[in-house]
Amino acid sequence: MTEILSQDEIDALLTAISTGEVDTTDYAATKEQRKVKIYDFRRPDKFSKDQIRTLQMMHETFARLTTTALSAQLRALVSVHVASVDQLTYEEFIRSIPNPTTLAVINMDPLKGSAVLEIDPSITFTIIDKLFGGRGEQTKISRELTDIEQSVMEGIIVRILGNLREAWSNVIDLRPRLGNIETNPQFAQIVPPNDMVVLITLETKIGEVEGMTNLCIPYITIEPVISKLSAQYWYSSIRKGATDENMNIIQSRLETVKLPVVAEIGEVEISMLDILHMNAGDVVKLPNTKLSSDMVLKIAGRKKFKCRPGLVGSRIAVQIGEDIEDIPDELLISKRSKEDI
Repeated sequence: MTEILSQDEIDALLTAISTGEVDTTDYAATKEQRKVKIYDFRRPDKFSKDQIRTLQMMHETFARLTTTALSAQLRALVSVHVASVDQLTYEEFIRSIPNPTTLAVINMDPLKGSAVLEIDPSITFTIIDKLFGGRGEQTKISRELTDIEQSVMEGIIVRILGNLREAWSNVIDLRPRLGNIETNPQFAQIVPPNDMVVLITLETKIGEVEGMTNLCIPYITIEPVISKLSAQYWYSSIRKGATDENMNIIQSRLETVKLPVVAEIGEVEISMLDILHMNAGDVVKLPNTKLSSDMVLKIAGRKKFKCRPGLVGSRIAVQIGEDIEDIPDELLISKRSKEDI
């Protein structure tokens, strides 16, 4: 409750101030020390700190998935991690990226609107070089993509978008689709220049080449799910998704997946001329393969078991033996690199 001063107390206070008995400089100093936060009404903040933090956690998952996918496809050491998550105007984003660059316009179904995935030219041409059989060394190239290069990057981007869908799965069943690829940022006007966007900057490293990958999502696009972008909702969705019921559903679906199983007797390299001259009844010699040697049973193209041929009734069969540890090439490269260190 506010204390009300009497007239005599007010007169005594004014007299004390005029004679210097009461020091008012402390109040003035305190007032000057107050921190003033500048607020620009032309670019109001649309995202809270909690929402920015949630977006960062979601896209850290996206970065880990993208690291694995690119490492496998490029057969190289790839590192992707979230460098920053900021909110700014779309015009500021367009001015901050190089021209030309690789700009993928993404349809964010079922959300209305689009997003933009921008890949730094150094990363783009390193990916293209690796896929075309090169070493993926850093080159200073600044030009538009050819039709073949653009087709190659479309395949990479489509694969990356699958990771984006998984990263957003706890918030919404996002189905991002690649619309088109632009090289001039001025041709990718998905929202008005003054509209607020969230910019997720991913620091990307392929071998010794470093660059930035930017994911720009307008506020108007994710406004319908903005209430779900909270740490509490995100963690509760993760716990809900890890229930026994969901695990049983996943297991039942995996049990119906069909995989090719091949029993391989051996390998041999022969010329195309020999293949053309082959006839029924010809014998192909397999070097380093004996009658007593085990065969290799491959599942989905990967070595899984040793096996021996035999018969079950009148049908040819194989008997499964011991396991074979078949390490994928991308993991083998990573393992060798750690041993070198």
